[in-house]
Amino acid sequence: MCGIVGIFNHTEASKLAYLCLYALQHRGQESTGMVTSDGQKLHTFTSMGLVNDCFHEEELKKLKGDHAIGHVRYSTSGTSELKNCQPFVVNFAGGSLAVAHNGNLTNACQLRKKLESEGAIFQSTMDTEVIMHLIAKSNKKELVDKIIDACSQVLGAYSLVFLAKDQLIVVRDSKGFRPLVIGKLGGSYIVASETCALDLVDATFRCEVEPGEVMVIDSHGMRSLKPFQQAAKKAPCIFEYIYFARPDSHIFGRDVYEMRKGFGRQLAREHPVGADLVIPVPDSGVPAAIGYAEQTGISFQMGLIRNHYVGRTFIEPEQSIRHFGVKIKLNPVRELLQGKKVIVVDDSIVRGTTCMKIVKMLREKGGAKEVHMRISSPPIAWPCFYGIDTPRREELIAAHKSVEEIRKFITADSLGYLSFEGLRWFKTLYSGEEFCDACFTGNYTVDLPDTPEIAAMAKRHCTSG
Repeated sequence: MCGIVGIFNHTEASKLAYLCLYALQHRGQESTGMVTSDGQKLHTFTSMGLVNDCFHEEELKKLKGDHAIGHVRYSTSGTSELKNCQPFVVNFAGGSLAVAHNGNLTNACQLRKKLESEGAIFQSTMDTEVIMHLIAKSNKKELVDKIIDACSQVLGAYSLVFLAKDQLIVVRDSKGFRPLVIGKLGGSYIVASETCALDLVDATFRCEVEPGEVMVIDSHGMRSLKPFQQAAKKAPCIFEYIYFARPDSHIFGRDVYEMRKGFGRQLAREHPVGADLVIPVPDSGVPAAIGYAEQTGISFQMGLIRNHYVGRTFIEPEQSIRHFGVKIKLNPVRELLQGKKVIVVDDSIVRGTTCMKIVKMLREKGGAKEVHMRISSPPIAWPCFYGIDTPRREELIAAHKSVEEIRKFITADSLGYLSFEGLRWFKTLYSGEEFCDACFTGNYTVDLPDTPEIAAMAKRHCTSG
Protein backbone atom coordinates (compact mmCIF):
# COMPACT_ATOMS: atom_id res chain seq x y z
CA MET A 1 0.00 0.00 0.00
CA CYS A 2 2.21 2.90 1.30
CA GLY A 3 1.85 6.59 0.58
CA ILE A 4 4.41 8.74 -1.22
CA VAL A 5 4.85 12.49 -1.55
CA GLY A 6 7.10 14.82 -3.55
CA ILE A 7 7.50 18.61 -3.28
CA PHE A 8 9.52 20.71 -5.72
CA ASN A 9 10.32 24.41 -5.37
CA HIS A 10 8.55 25.49 -2.19
CA THR A 11 10.19 27.49 0.60
CA GLU A 12 8.42 25.35 3.20
CA ALA A 13 8.90 22.03 1.45
CA SER A 14 9.27 19.98 4.65
CA LYS A 15 6.08 21.37 6.20
CA LEU A 16 4.17 20.85 2.98
CA ALA A 17 5.43 17.26 2.72
CA TYR A 18 4.46 16.69 6.37
CA LEU A 19 0.89 17.82 5.68
CA CYS A 20 0.64 15.62 2.59
CA LEU A 21 1.91 12.61 4.54
CA TYR A 22 -0.66 13.36 7.23
CA ALA A 23 -3.39 13.18 4.56
CA LEU A 24 -1.99 9.83 3.37
CA GLN A 25 -1.66 8.26 6.82
CA HIS A 26 -4.39 5.72 5.95
CA ARG A 27 -1.99 4.16 3.43
CA GLY A 28 0.57 3.17 6.07
CA GLN A 29 0.94 3.46 9.84
CA GLU A 30 4.13 1.48 10.42
CA SER A 31 6.80 4.11 9.80
CA THR A 32 7.35 7.43 8.11
CA GLY A 33 10.21 9.50 6.76
CA MET A 34 11.26 12.50 4.73
CA VAL A 35 14.26 13.62 2.70
CA THR A 36 14.80 17.24 1.67
CA SER A 37 17.27 18.96 -0.63
CA ASP A 38 18.72 22.44 -0.22
CA GLY A 39 20.31 22.29 -3.68
CA GLN A 40 23.63 21.05 -2.32
CA LYS A 41 22.94 18.08 -0.05
CA LEU A 42 20.13 15.82 1.13
CA HIS A 43 18.76 15.91 4.69
CA THR A 44 17.08 12.79 6.08
CA PHE A 45 14.71 11.84 8.88
CA THR A 46 12.98 8.46 9.35
CA SER A 47 11.13 6.99 12.32
CA MET A 48 8.83 4.17 13.33
CA GLY A 49 5.26 5.26 14.04
CA LEU A 50 2.62 7.73 12.88
CA VAL A 51 3.32 11.02 11.11
CA ASN A 52 2.00 13.19 13.93
CA ASP A 53 4.00 11.28 16.54
CA CYS A 54 7.28 11.25 14.62
CA PHE A 55 7.58 14.74 13.14
CA HIS A 56 7.96 17.70 15.48
CA GLU A 57 8.91 21.31 14.83
CA GLU A 58 12.58 20.68 15.58
CA GLU A 59 12.78 17.79 13.07
CA LEU A 60 11.10 19.80 10.34
CA LYS A 61 13.50 22.73 10.90
CA LYS A 62 16.45 20.41 10.31
CA LEU A 63 14.96 19.25 7.02
CA LYS A 64 16.17 22.24 5.02
CA GLY A 65 15.56 23.02 1.38
CA ASP A 66 12.92 23.78 -1.22
CA HIS A 67 12.49 20.17 -2.39
CA ALA A 68 11.29 17.12 -0.46
CA ILE A 69 9.99 13.58 -0.73
CA GLY A 70 8.17 11.63 1.98
CA HIS A 71 6.78 8.19 2.73
CA VAL A 72 4.35 6.41 5.03
CA ARG A 73 5.02 2.68 5.15
CA TYR A 74 2.80 -0.37 5.08
CA SER A 75 5.22 -3.25 4.82
CA THR A 76 4.83 -6.03 2.26
CA SER A 77 8.50 -6.65 1.44
CA GLY A 78 10.99 -6.41 4.27
CA THR A 79 10.61 -6.60 8.02
CA SER A 80 9.11 -3.89 10.22
CA GLU A 81 12.18 -2.10 11.57
CA LEU A 82 13.96 1.24 11.27
CA LYS A 83 16.44 0.11 8.62
CA ASN A 84 13.50 -0.51 6.27
CA CYS A 85 11.96 2.94 6.70
CA GLN A 86 11.72 5.10 3.61
CA PRO A 87 12.68 7.29 1.83
CA PHE A 88 15.75 5.23 1.08
CA VAL A 89 18.96 7.21 0.46
CA VAL A 90 22.14 6.16 -1.34
CA ASN A 91 25.41 7.85 -2.25
CA PHE A 92 27.00 6.60 -5.45
CA ALA A 93 29.18 7.88 -8.29
CA GLY A 94 26.26 9.90 -9.64
CA GLY A 95 25.75 11.71 -6.32
CA SER A 96 23.16 11.40 -3.57
CA LEU A 97 19.74 10.00 -4.42
CA ALA A 98 16.61 9.28 -2.36
CA VAL A 99 13.53 7.28 -3.32
CA ALA A 100 10.04 6.63 -1.93
CA HIS A 101 8.24 3.56 -3.29
CA ASN A 102 4.63 2.42 -3.27
CA GLY A 103 4.14 -1.12 -4.58
CA ASN A 104 5.93 -4.45 -4.64
CA LEU A 105 8.46 -5.92 -7.08
CA THR A 106 7.76 -9.51 -8.04
CA ASN A 107 11.28 -10.33 -9.28
CA ALA A 108 13.15 -8.61 -6.43
CA CYS A 109 14.42 -11.87 -4.93
CA GLN A 110 15.91 -13.00 -8.23
CA LEU A 111 17.53 -9.61 -8.90
CA ARG A 112 18.89 -9.37 -5.35
CA LYS A 113 20.60 -12.76 -5.59
CA LYS A 114 22.17 -11.76 -8.90
CA LEU A 115 23.38 -8.41 -7.53
CA GLU A 116 24.80 -10.03 -4.39
CA SER A 117 26.66 -12.59 -6.50
CA GLU A 118 28.25 -9.62 -8.30
CA GLY A 119 29.41 -8.07 -5.01
CA ALA A 120 26.51 -5.79 -4.04
CA ILE A 121 25.99 -5.24 -0.31
CA PHE A 122 22.44 -4.61 0.87
CA GLN A 123 21.57 -2.50 3.92
CA SER A 124 17.89 -3.48 4.19
CA THR A 125 15.48 -6.27 3.31
CA MET A 126 13.28 -4.02 1.12
CA ASP A 127 12.70 -4.69 -2.55
CA THR A 128 13.13 -0.93 -3.10
CA GLU A 129 16.87 -1.20 -2.47
CA VAL A 130 17.17 -3.44 -5.54
CA ILE A 131 16.14 -0.48 -7.71
CA MET A 132 18.85 1.71 -6.17
CA HIS A 133 21.54 -0.90 -6.81
CA LEU A 134 20.42 -1.18 -10.43
CA ILE A 135 20.62 2.61 -10.78
CA ALA A 136 24.13 2.71 -9.31
CA LYS A 137 25.20 -0.12 -11.62
CA SER A 138 23.77 1.45 -14.80
CA ASN A 139 26.28 2.74 -17.37
CA LYS A 140 23.89 5.44 -18.63
CA LYS A 141 25.10 9.04 -18.28
CA GLU A 142 22.06 11.03 -17.16
CA LEU A 143 20.27 10.27 -13.88
CA VAL A 144 16.87 9.93 -15.52
CA ASP A 145 18.33 7.43 -17.99
CA LYS A 146 19.86 5.43 -15.13
CA ILE A 147 16.44 5.31 -13.46
CA ILE A 148 14.75 4.25 -16.68
CA ASP A 149 17.41 1.57 -17.18
CA ALA A 150 16.82 0.23 -13.65
CA CYS A 151 13.03 0.28 -13.91
CA SER A 152 13.13 -1.57 -17.22
CA GLN A 153 14.63 -4.56 -15.32
CA VAL A 154 12.07 -4.85 -12.54
CA LEU A 155 8.62 -6.43 -12.61
CA GLY A 156 5.56 -5.77 -10.51
CA ALA A 157 4.04 -2.66 -9.02
CA TYR A 158 5.92 0.57 -8.49
CA SER A 159 4.95 4.18 -8.11
CA LEU A 160 8.25 5.94 -7.38
CA VAL A 161 9.39 9.44 -6.56
CA PHE A 162 13.15 10.13 -6.64
CA LEU A 163 14.89 13.19 -5.20
CA ALA A 164 18.33 14.36 -6.30
CA LYS A 165 19.81 17.66 -5.15
CA ASP A 166 18.05 19.68 -7.88
CA GLN A 167 15.62 17.28 -9.50
CA LEU A 168 12.44 15.32 -8.79
CA ILE A 169 11.81 12.25 -10.97
CA VAL A 170 8.49 10.40 -10.85
CA VAL A 171 7.88 6.92 -12.32
CA ARG A 172 4.80 4.69 -12.58
CA ASP A 173 4.91 1.08 -13.77
CA SER A 174 3.42 0.26 -17.17
CA LYS A 175 0.42 -1.54 -15.67
CA GLY A 176 -0.42 1.40 -13.40
CA PHE A 177 -1.13 -0.72 -10.32
CA ARG A 178 -0.89 2.09 -7.75
CA PRO A 179 -2.24 5.64 -8.07
CA LEU A 180 0.02 8.68 -8.47
CA VAL A 181 -1.04 12.29 -9.10
CA ILE A 182 0.61 15.66 -9.65
CA GLY A 183 -0.66 19.09 -8.62
CA LYS A 184 0.48 22.71 -8.69
CA LEU A 185 0.66 25.23 -5.87
CA GLY A 186 1.73 28.52 -7.38
CA GLY A 187 5.15 27.81 -8.86
CA SER A 188 5.56 24.56 -6.89
CA TYR A 189 4.87 20.99 -7.95
CA ILE A 190 3.23 18.50 -5.57
CA VAL A 191 3.37 14.73 -6.19
CA ALA A 192 1.20 12.40 -4.11
CA SER A 193 -0.37 8.96 -4.06
CA GLU A 194 -3.87 10.46 -3.85
CA THR A 195 -5.63 13.77 -4.51
CA CYS A 196 -6.71 14.10 -0.86
CA ALA A 197 -3.10 15.19 -0.14
CA LEU A 198 -3.34 17.92 -2.79
CA ASP A 199 -6.62 19.12 -1.29
CA LEU A 200 -5.13 19.55 2.18
CA VAL A 201 -2.42 21.96 0.95
CA ASP A 202 -4.72 23.77 -1.53
CA ALA A 203 -2.83 22.47 -4.55
CA THR A 204 -4.63 22.27 -7.89
CA PHE A 205 -4.87 18.83 -9.46
CA ARG A 206 -2.84 18.84 -12.66
CA CYS A 207 -2.76 15.24 -13.91
CA GLU A 208 -2.38 11.58 -13.06
CA VAL A 209 0.98 10.09 -13.90
CA GLU A 210 0.09 7.67 -16.68
CA PRO A 211 1.06 4.00 -16.55
CA GLY A 212 4.60 3.68 -17.92
CA GLU A 213 5.23 7.43 -17.70
CA VAL A 214 8.31 9.17 -16.29
CA MET A 215 7.97 12.80 -15.18
CA VAL A 216 11.07 14.94 -14.71
CA ILE A 217 10.60 18.07 -12.59
CA ASP A 218 13.42 20.57 -12.33
CA SER A 219 14.14 24.32 -12.66
CA HIS A 220 12.96 24.18 -16.29
CA GLY A 221 9.51 22.90 -15.32
CA MET A 222 7.97 19.48 -15.87
CA ARG A 223 8.46 17.18 -18.84
CA SER A 224 7.01 13.80 -19.66
CA LEU A 225 8.88 10.77 -20.99
CA LYS A 226 7.36 7.45 -22.09
CA PRO A 227 10.33 5.12 -22.42
CA PHE A 228 8.68 1.82 -21.54
CA GLN A 229 6.86 -0.50 -23.88
CA GLN A 230 3.18 0.06 -23.25
CA ALA A 231 1.38 -2.87 -21.62
CA ALA A 232 -1.34 -4.44 -23.75
CA LYS A 233 -3.74 -3.97 -20.84
CA LYS A 234 -3.48 -1.60 -17.89
CA ALA A 235 -4.11 -3.11 -14.47
CA PRO A 236 -4.87 -0.49 -11.79
CA CYS A 237 -5.74 -2.19 -8.50
CA ILE A 238 -9.50 -2.55 -8.04
CA PHE A 239 -8.98 -2.79 -4.27
CA GLU A 240 -7.92 0.86 -4.22
CA TYR A 241 -11.58 1.64 -4.95
CA ILE A 242 -12.94 -0.96 -2.57
CA TYR A 243 -10.84 -0.17 0.50
CA PHE A 244 -7.40 1.48 0.28
CA ALA A 245 -7.92 4.96 -1.11
CA ARG A 246 -9.55 7.66 0.98
CA PRO A 247 -13.18 8.16 -0.15
CA ASP A 248 -12.59 11.85 -0.87
CA SER A 249 -9.81 11.06 -3.37
CA HIS A 250 -10.04 11.04 -7.16
CA ILE A 251 -7.91 8.24 -8.64
CA PHE A 252 -7.81 6.24 -11.86
CA GLY A 253 -10.04 8.86 -13.44
CA ARG A 254 -12.98 8.86 -11.04
CA ASP A 255 -14.18 9.62 -7.51
CA VAL A 256 -13.62 6.88 -4.93
CA TYR A 257 -16.73 7.82 -2.91
CA GLU A 258 -19.07 7.47 -5.87
CA MET A 259 -17.49 4.17 -6.85
CA ARG A 260 -18.07 2.73 -3.37
CA LYS A 261 -21.66 3.96 -3.32
CA GLY A 262 -22.12 2.30 -6.70
CA PHE A 263 -20.80 -0.99 -5.36
CA GLY A 264 -23.32 -0.71 -2.50
CA ARG A 265 -26.22 -0.04 -4.86
CA GLN A 266 -25.28 -3.05 -7.00
CA LEU A 267 -24.91 -5.18 -3.88
CA ALA A 268 -28.47 -4.25 -2.88
CA ARG A 269 -29.76 -5.29 -6.31
CA GLU A 270 -28.04 -8.65 -6.05
CA HIS A 271 -28.72 -9.41 -2.37
CA PRO A 272 -31.85 -7.68 -1.05
CA VAL A 273 -33.27 -8.71 2.33
CA GLY A 274 -36.08 -7.42 4.51
CA ALA A 275 -34.63 -5.48 7.42
CA ASP A 276 -35.12 -2.43 9.63
CA LEU A 277 -31.68 -0.83 9.36
CA VAL A 278 -28.59 -0.66 7.14
CA ILE A 279 -25.41 -0.05 9.14
CA PRO A 280 -21.78 0.12 7.97
CA VAL A 281 -18.65 -1.29 9.52
CA PRO A 282 -16.85 2.07 9.86
CA ASP A 283 -15.06 3.67 8.24
CA SER A 284 -14.44 1.81 4.99
CA GLY A 285 -17.96 0.36 4.77
CA VAL A 286 -19.78 3.70 5.01
CA PRO A 287 -20.13 4.74 1.31
CA ALA A 288 -21.23 1.24 0.22
CA ALA A 289 -23.77 1.12 3.07
CA ILE A 290 -25.16 4.48 1.98
CA GLY A 291 -25.50 3.14 -1.57
CA TYR A 292 -27.21 -0.02 -0.29
CA ALA A 293 -29.64 2.02 1.81
CA GLU A 294 -30.44 4.40 -1.04
CA GLN A 295 -31.15 1.50 -3.41
CA THR A 296 -33.44 -0.33 -0.97
CA GLY A 297 -35.05 2.60 0.84
CA ILE A 298 -34.09 1.03 4.20
CA SER A 299 -32.95 3.51 6.85
CA PHE A 300 -29.19 4.09 7.07
CA GLN A 301 -27.87 4.39 10.61
CA MET A 302 -24.47 4.44 12.31
CA GLY A 303 -25.14 1.41 14.48
CA LEU A 304 -21.44 0.79 15.12
CA ILE A 305 -19.31 3.61 16.52
CA ARG A 306 -15.59 3.52 15.90
CA ASN A 307 -12.95 4.69 18.37
CA HIS A 308 -10.63 6.77 16.15
CA TYR A 309 -7.91 7.00 18.79
CA VAL A 310 -6.88 3.35 18.80
CA GLY A 311 -3.24 2.91 17.86
CA ARG A 312 -1.55 -0.11 16.34
CA THR A 313 -1.01 -1.70 19.77
CA PHE A 314 -2.84 -1.63 23.07
CA ILE A 315 -2.50 -3.28 26.49
CA GLU A 316 -5.01 -6.06 27.05
CA PRO A 317 -6.32 -6.68 30.57
CA GLU A 318 -4.97 -9.75 32.33
CA GLN A 319 -8.50 -11.03 32.87
CA SER A 320 -9.64 -11.83 29.35
CA ILE A 321 -12.50 -9.79 27.93
CA ARG A 322 -14.33 -11.45 25.03
CA HIS A 323 -13.55 -9.99 21.61
CA PHE A 324 -11.40 -7.29 23.24
CA GLY A 325 -9.57 -6.38 20.02
CA VAL A 326 -12.79 -5.60 18.18
CA LYS A 327 -14.57 -4.01 21.16
CA ILE A 328 -11.82 -1.47 21.73
CA LYS A 329 -12.28 -0.28 18.13
CA LEU A 330 -16.06 -0.68 17.65
CA ASN A 331 -19.07 -0.36 19.91
CA PRO A 332 -22.72 -1.03 18.98
CA VAL A 333 -25.48 1.52 19.68
CA ARG A 334 -27.98 -0.64 21.59
CA GLU A 335 -30.78 1.94 21.43
CA LEU A 336 -30.73 1.66 17.62
CA LEU A 337 -30.22 -2.08 17.31
CA GLN A 338 -32.33 -3.61 20.09
CA GLY A 339 -34.81 -6.08 18.56
CA LYS A 340 -34.05 -4.96 14.98
CA LYS A 341 -33.25 -6.85 11.81
CA VAL A 342 -29.95 -5.34 10.73
CA ILE A 343 -28.04 -5.34 7.43
CA VAL A 344 -24.30 -4.84 8.05
CA VAL A 345 -22.23 -3.63 5.09
CA ASP A 346 -18.46 -4.09 4.99
CA ASP A 347 -15.91 -3.85 2.18
CA SER A 348 -14.40 -7.35 2.46
CA ILE A 349 -13.86 -10.49 4.50
CA VAL A 350 -10.28 -11.73 4.77
CA ARG A 351 -9.88 -14.38 7.47
CA GLY A 352 -13.44 -14.04 8.79
CA THR A 353 -12.54 -13.80 12.47
CA THR A 354 -13.20 -10.07 12.83
CA CYS A 355 -16.48 -10.36 10.97
CA MET A 356 -17.57 -13.19 13.27
CA LYS A 357 -16.78 -11.05 16.35
CA ILE A 358 -18.77 -8.12 14.95
CA VAL A 359 -21.82 -10.31 14.28
CA LYS A 360 -21.70 -11.77 17.79
CA MET A 361 -21.25 -8.32 19.33
CA LEU A 362 -24.27 -6.95 17.45
CA ARG A 363 -26.39 -9.77 18.82
CA GLU A 364 -25.05 -10.02 22.37
CA LYS A 365 -24.28 -6.38 23.17
CA GLY A 366 -26.40 -4.58 20.59
CA GLY A 367 -29.47 -6.77 20.98
CA ALA A 368 -30.03 -7.20 17.22
CA LYS A 369 -32.72 -9.72 16.33
CA GLU A 370 -31.16 -10.67 12.97
CA VAL A 371 -27.77 -9.83 11.43
CA HIS A 372 -27.39 -9.98 7.65
CA MET A 373 -23.85 -9.43 6.34
CA ARG A 374 -23.37 -7.79 2.94
CA ILE A 375 -19.89 -7.45 1.42
CA SER A 376 -19.22 -4.85 -1.30
CA SER A 377 -16.60 -6.96 -3.09
CA PRO A 378 -16.33 -10.57 -4.29
CA PRO A 379 -14.72 -13.22 -2.03
CA ILE A 380 -10.95 -12.71 -1.58
CA ALA A 381 -9.50 -16.11 -2.44
CA TRP A 382 -5.97 -15.26 -3.64
CA PRO A 383 -3.08 -13.32 -2.08
CA CYS A 384 -1.79 -10.09 -3.60
CA PHE A 385 1.84 -9.70 -4.70
CA TYR A 386 1.63 -6.12 -5.95
CA GLY A 387 1.78 -4.14 -2.73
CA ILE A 388 -0.92 -5.48 -0.39
CA ASP A 389 0.04 -7.60 2.59
CA THR A 390 -2.72 -10.20 2.31
CA PRO A 391 -2.32 -13.49 4.19
CA ARG A 392 -1.20 -16.71 2.58
CA ARG A 393 -3.90 -18.46 0.57
CA GLU A 394 -4.62 -21.06 3.23
CA GLU A 395 -5.46 -18.22 5.66
CA LEU A 396 -8.01 -16.62 3.32
CA ILE A 397 -11.40 -17.98 4.35
CA ALA A 398 -12.88 -17.78 0.84
CA ALA A 399 -10.07 -19.95 -0.54
CA HIS A 400 -11.38 -23.04 1.23
CA LYS A 401 -14.97 -22.33 2.30
CA SER A 402 -18.15 -21.78 0.31
CA VAL A 403 -20.31 -18.69 0.94
CA GLU A 404 -22.68 -20.81 3.02
CA GLU A 405 -19.79 -22.21 5.05
CA ILE A 406 -18.49 -18.68 5.64
CA ARG A 407 -21.97 -17.59 6.73
CA LYS A 408 -22.04 -20.38 9.32
CA PHE A 409 -18.53 -19.49 10.50
CA ILE A 410 -19.37 -15.82 11.09
CA THR A 411 -22.82 -16.84 12.52
CA ALA A 412 -24.77 -14.38 10.33
CA ASP A 413 -28.42 -14.97 9.37
CA SER A 414 -27.44 -14.42 5.75
CA LEU A 415 -24.36 -13.46 3.77
CA GLY A 416 -24.14 -11.86 0.35
CA TYR A 417 -21.03 -10.85 -1.61
CA LEU A 418 -20.98 -8.50 -4.56
CA SER A 419 -20.63 -10.69 -7.63
CA PHE A 420 -17.58 -10.44 -9.84
CA GLU A 421 -19.71 -9.05 -12.67
CA GLY A 422 -21.42 -6.71 -10.23
CA LEU A 423 -18.04 -5.35 -9.21
CA ARG A 424 -17.54 -4.26 -12.79
CA TRP A 425 -20.87 -2.47 -13.04
CA PHE A 426 -19.02 0.55 -14.45
CA LYS A 427 -17.76 -1.32 -17.54
CA THR A 428 -20.80 -0.17 -19.49
CA LEU A 429 -19.67 3.40 -18.83
CA TYR A 430 -15.96 2.84 -19.38
CA SER A 431 -15.81 0.43 -22.28
CA GLY A 432 -12.77 -1.82 -22.50
CA GLU A 433 -11.27 -0.75 -19.15
CA GLU A 434 -9.34 -3.39 -17.23
CA PHE A 435 -8.36 -3.62 -13.57
CA CYS A 436 -6.21 -5.99 -11.56
CA ASP A 437 -8.61 -8.36 -9.82
CA ALA A 438 -6.16 -11.18 -9.01
CA CYS A 439 -7.22 -11.27 -5.33
CA PHE A 440 -10.65 -12.44 -6.51
CA THR A 441 -9.76 -14.49 -9.59
CA GLY A 442 -6.15 -15.67 -9.24
CA ASN A 443 -5.43 -14.21 -12.69
CA TYR A 444 -2.13 -12.42 -12.05
CA THR A 445 -1.19 -9.92 -14.74
CA VAL A 446 2.55 -9.79 -13.96
CA ASP A 447 4.89 -12.70 -13.17
CA LEU A 448 4.56 -13.92 -9.60
CA PRO A 449 7.36 -13.90 -7.02
CA ASP A 450 10.03 -16.53 -7.49
CA THR A 451 9.40 -18.48 -4.28
CA PRO A 452 8.80 -22.24 -3.94
CA GLU A 453 5.69 -21.56 -1.84
CA ILE A 454 3.74 -20.30 -4.84
CA ALA A 455 5.51 -22.07 -7.69
CA ALA A 456 2.61 -24.49 -8.24
CA MET A 457 0.09 -21.66 -8.15
CA ALA A 458 2.17 -19.63 -10.59
CA LYS A 459 2.03 -22.39 -13.19
CA ARG A 460 -1.75 -22.47 -13.06
CA HIS A 461 -2.65 -18.82 -12.66
CA CYS A 462 0.12 -16.50 -13.87
CA THR A 463 -0.27 -14.77 -17.22
CA SER A 464 2.80 -12.74 -18.01
CA GLY A 465 2.25 -9.08 -18.84
